[in-house]
Amino acid sequence: MAGTFTTRTINIATGAAETMHDLTNACSAFLREAAHRRSGLLNVFTPHATSGLAIIETGADSDDDLLAALRGVLPADDHWGDRHSGPGHGSGHVLPALVPPHATLPVVEGELVLGASQSVVLVNTDRDSPERQVQLSFLG
Repeated sequence: MAGTFTTRTINIATGAAETMHDLTNACSAFLREAAHRRSGLLNVFTPHATSGLAIIETGADSDDDLLAALRGVLPADDHWGDRHSGPGHGSGHVLPALVPPHATLPVVEGELVLGASQSVVLVNTDRDSPERQVQLSFLG
């Protein structure tokens, strides 16, 4: 049987603050429709120069800790070379080097495989972009 490829774009309202948005339920809902109990791979991708995807525990302050760590490593100040949207914007363009814009995850019998307490999370530190897109693709 030949493999199938199914993809969908979802829109995420991130607002005007740095944020982490849990995508785990959206990924599982997509797989219920696309995987049909098949095994394969889920690729999650955000086509933005200032966003990334993380696999992290949420709800136990790990998400706040990640944002705090990113503020420490990538301060939104005026020392960045990229200033096309004003001071501090350049730090967001370095974010995908530390938090990549993609993740590929195993799917077994139609279910997303994550470890205990792991979630798929969109990380957005760009306060100038209140909406983001995420591309979900299943190959199975």
